[in-house]
Amino acid sequence: MVIRNILIFCSALLFVAVAAADDSTKSSKVRERMQAFADQNIISGSVTVVATKDKILQLESVGYADLKTRERMRPDHMFWIASMTKPMTGVCVLMLQDEEKLSIDDPVQKYLPEFKGQWMIKNRSKTTLTLEPVPRPITIHDLLTHTSGLANVARPRGDSTLAELVMAASKTPLNFVPGSRWQYSNTGINTLGRIVEVVSGMAFSDFLKERLLIPCGMKDTTFWPNISQSSRVAKSYRPNKEGSLEEVKVFIVDGKLSDRRRTPFASGGLYSTAEDVTKFYQMMLNGGVVQGKRLLKKKTVRQMTQTQTGNIETGFVAGMSWGLGFQVVKESKGSTGMFSSGTYGHGGAYATQSWADPKSGLIYVLMIQRAGFPNGDNSLVRKGFQKAAVDEFVH
Repeated sequence: MVIRNILIFCSALLFVAVAAADDSTKSSKVRERMQAFADQNIISGSVTVVATKDKILQLESVGYADLKTRERMRPDHMFWIASMTKPMTGVCVLMLQDEEKLSIDDPVQKYLPEFKGQWMIKNRSKTTLTLEPVPRPITIHDLLTHTSGLANVARPRGDSTLAELVMAASKTPLNFVPGSRWQYSNTGINTLGRIVEVVSGMAFSDFLKERLLIPCGMKDTTFWPNISQSSRVAKSYRPNKEGSLEEVKVFIVDGKLSDRRRTPFASGGLYSTAEDVTKFYQMMLNGGVVQGKRLLKKKTVRQMTQTQTGNIETGFVAGMSWGLGFQVVKESKGSTGMFSSGTYGHGGAYATQSWADPKSGLIYVLMIQRAGFPNGDNSLVRKGFQKAAVDEFVH
């Protein structure tokens, strides 16, 4: 009798295991669409998440993290998320405003005196460059919305500090009157990282980790993946002339991924996983709260995720506006046509995407490492993933 009961119990366990295995490979619209992109050699592989503010509804991985070794993509693979770092930098700045240590309306020169007495370009020709004083100093709000006029300044070395980069930027003439136009500025966001350092008295990377990443449970988000994490970083690819995908180098990296001397770019230096990025957007959809702990005031979350650029034309796709560190969908069209107005998020250089739609309550995260798209924010992969996810979870 005992043996019979043991056999029955083992059979039940086997049935549960098989059922679980079957469920893990169950087809979905998102999986089918992403697998098609991998089969067509458009991407090597992907990890995608569809979630609410409380739970992950779907986590899918397809294709390969390394085409040469045929290593299968897993949910825990890490990706260079590039400019998806920017909203996280914005959150750090707004945390300091919540603590009344700064105001986003403050002039940058209040915290970084090297920005005093800036000049801007009046006229430029092949042979001459005419400058004039700026009519007003740039503000933190200008930096957060990419309306400062700051030109993008290249780093002189792979281990340049934010202080060095920002000093060089402060001596470079502005491209236009602050607040009058939109021009995407990595230098502007790096300047925000330096402001965080000056105001908090902490290295930007430490502030980000202690005040945002650890509270959100983002254990695999870092500027410098350690040796263990480095083994989980998906390879980056772009198509060659023959149409095959060939490996490319992440251009911010000189030397080893774990080299902590590398510049912690506030504008785009982070590596992360799909689940970690999802946790960040869950915090935002929960009004700035994580597991009962408030990281941002509720009104601050609203401020960051509402249009702050008025009628200025912004962004890389139609219908887009800018909040504070976040892109905000002003009019649903084109690549954001399946989102509600007010959806906010950001993409990255290698076509990663992360968006939260407050009206549907859904979060969409797309992790790929694909260089060479003319516009990552308007890629067919982004549109295919989003459409499949909306068809599956909204319609």
